[in-house]
Amino acid sequence: MAKKTASAGFREVISEILKGNYAPVYLLMGDEDYYIDKITEILENNVVPEEEKDFNSATYYGADVDVRQVISRAQQFPLMSDVQLVMLKEAQAMDKAKTRLEMLEPYVKHANDSTVLVITYKGDMLPATSKLVKAVQNERGVVFRSERLKDYQLPGPLQDYCKERKVKIDDKSVALLCEYIGSPLSKLFGEVDKLIVAAGPQGVISPDLIESIIGISKEYNSFELVKTISVRDFVKSMRILDYFSRNPKQNPGVMVLATLFNYFSKLFIAAVAKDKSDASLMAELDLKNSYSLTDYKNGLRNYKAGTIDAIIHAIRDTDLMSKGVGSNENEFDLLKDLLFKIFTLR
Repeated sequence: MAKKTASAGFREVISEILKGNYAPVYLLMGDEDYYIDKITEILENNVVPEEEKDFNSATYYGADVDVRQVISRAQQFPLMSDVQLVMLKEAQAMDKAKTRLEMLEPYVKHANDSTVLVITYKGDMLPATSKLVKAVQNERGVVFRSERLKDYQLPGPLQDYCKERKVKIDDKSVALLCEYIGSPLSKLFGEVDKLIVAAGPQGVISPDLIESIIGISKEYNSFELVKTISVRDFVKSMRILDYFSRNPKQNPGVMVLATLFNYFSKLFIAAVAKDKSDASLMAELDLKNSYSLTDYKNGLRNYKAGTIDAIIHAIRDTDLMSKGVGSNENEFDLLKDLLFKIFTLR
C-alpha cells in the first residue's frame, strides 16, 4: 500500500497508482467529473487483474446500497490474492449522503490493508470538517478534490489531451474550442474526440475542421472580433457583430461582452506595465499561448491607457443596459453602439 498522501493532485495520484502504490482509501469528490472518472478507470484497470475481478472486485452505487454493505465487503479478505477492490460510486445519490458517509469513518481508521476502497462523490465536496475526510487524510488515504476549471485554465489540459492521443492542434484551434465549448472537461474532450475521428490518419485539428464538424466559424467568432478591434478595423468588426446577431444561440451577447471586458481589462494591465517584453506580458496577463499576445501588442499600439479605461466603463454600462437598466434595446443593438464607442473614444 502507498504511504500517506492526503490531499493530492491528479498527476500525482495517477503516477502512484501506475507504480502499484495503492492507498487503502480513495475519496474522489468535486464538480469536475472527468478527473474523478479517469482516476476510477485507472484503479479499475490496475488494482485487480481481469481474471480475478469476479471474486476480488465489487462495485456499489449510492442510489441502491447501504453503507454497511460497503463496510462489510471492505472488511473481507481477497480470495487467493493480495488485494481486492471495493468501489462506492455516485455516493452523492444516497439519501442524506453527507451524514451517511460519516459511517465509514470507523472503517477508515482501521482499514483492511488488503482492500482498496474507492468512494466517488460528484457535484459537490464534503466539508473539511467531515469526519470521513479527516479520517482519510490521517490514515494513509487519498483525498482528491476535482474542481471545475475556469475557461482560462482549459488550454493546458486540452493540449495535453491531444498530445496523449498524438494529435496536433494549433493555438487558434485551442482558443476556439476553449471559448466556445468550455468546461466541463468531459464535454470539451467529447467534442475533441469527434474531431480526432474526423481528422483521420493526418491527426491534425485545425480551425477548418472545427468549423466543418462542430460548426464554430473560423472567421466569425469572439477571437476574430477581438483581433479586428485590436487593429481598429471597424468595418470587419461590425460584420462579425452582424453575424453574431443572426446566430445568437452560438454567440450570445453576454459572452461577447465578457470577451470584450476580459480583453480590455488585460489590455489595461499591459498598458500600465513597466516591462512590455513578450515574456513579461505573457506572465503578467497569464496567457497560455502566443496566439493571444499579438492581439494585446496590437491593442497597445492603438489604444492609450486612458482610452482603455473609458472603454471598460462603456462595457460595464452596456452590461447594465443589456439587463434592462435604463434601456430596452436589443442586446446586439447595444453591442453595436458599444462598438461605435470603442472606435471613437479618445
